[in-house]
Formats: sequence, structure tokens, C-alpha cells
Amino acid sequence: DGVPANPGGWLMTVARNRAVDVLRRAEVERRKLSELARLAERETTPPGNGAEDVVDDRLRLIFTCCHPALAMEARVALTLRTVCGVATADIARAFLVTESTMTRRLTRAKAKIAQAGIPYRVPAGRALVERLPGVLAVLYLLFTRGYDADGEPAFADEAIRLARLVERLLPGQPEVSGLLALFLFQHSRRAARRDAEGNLLTLDRQDRSRWDQAAVAEGL
Repeated sequence: DGVPANPGGWLMTVARNRAVDVLRRAEVERRKLSELARLAERETTPPGNGAEDVVDDRLRLIFTCCHPALAMEARVALTLRTVCGVATADIARAFLVTESTMTRRLTRAKAKIAQAGIPYRVPAGRALVERLPGVLAVLYLLFTRGYDADGEPAFADEAIRLARLVERLLPGQPEVSGLLALFLFQHSRRAARRDAEGNLLTLDRQDRSRWDQAAVAEGL
């Protein structure tokens, strides 16, 4: 509706609310991590495997939520909500359903994980491959949320970080390498996607000198 009567006060209020949102999201993530970790006893990888050396807690949570006991849609939605902190309303829009419908699906998925006693760990062998499609779908949607014109870049950065971990966990998997390359190519252009006024620029109008050449090289 125009410039606020007190621009400085308005900016301070917006900044404060944004900071509170960030702190709340971090607290929810810590709480959910603790809840999922208690669903089952921790199972450790046999010595000498080396797989756990490249896995962090968030990746373990993603593999836990992507158990094949859940439908693919439920795996992706649950992970985005519980692990990545994406709002239920945003997930519902991504799946073209109402927020109430998505809330019920998330509740059922959490209950199924608890009932099945799914362990909090990254599986090995065939079980790892079975869960991979769900994990990659989660990373794709997470990246998309960060790559959208009005998205948070931190989501895209986290998707790239996790994709790198998965590639180290599963070297030689073309789906993983291909997805990571896609992320890097797309993200390399972030700085050139808008002009000085904030308008989106099509690929042919972008200043290619502003592309992240290191990301392009890694993608190649």
C-alpha cells in the first residue's frame, strides 16, 4: 500500500520477525531430530565400512523418512516437513492438494514410522538403493524451493550439500551424479538471474561473467 509512515520501524519489525522465524525453525529441527532418533535404537555401521564417515544427522533423517514402508508421496512430504522445515501449506501446493489433506497424510506417515520401528540410520546394500528414489525426489524439491524466484537460497545450498554427500555415499550412481550436476548448473546462474531493479532475466539476457564458474566446472 505504499511507503510505511515509519519505514525504519517497519524494517526493524520485519527483521525481528524474520529472526524469530529462523530461530523457531532451528528449534523445530532440533526437536524433530530428537523425536525421530528415539523411534528406534541407533544401529551402527560395521567397522571398516566407511559409509558413516560421509553421513550427517540430516541425511540419516532423510533416509529414515524415505523408508519403502511409506508411499513415495508420503516419504517426500514427510521429509520436507520434518527434516527440511518446509511449511505444510507449501508442500500441499507442490502436491496439488489442500493443506488439511496434507496434514492428515503427514500424521499417518509419522505414525507408520513409529509403528514399524524404522531405525534411524542410512541403510546398506539393497535397502539403500530402494530408498534412493525417495531421497533424490526430496533433494529435487528442496532445491526447487531454494531456486524459485522468491525462494530461500539456503534451501538450494542445503540440497547441493546433501547431494554431494549422497554421491560420496553411492559413487558411480548416474542418477545421483546427474541430479547434483543439474543443481550446480542451475545454481551457478543465481547471481545473474535478476537485473538491478530485481526483474528476472531470461538466459539469453544474463551476464555470463556473473555465473559461478567453479559450480559450472564441478557440474561438468
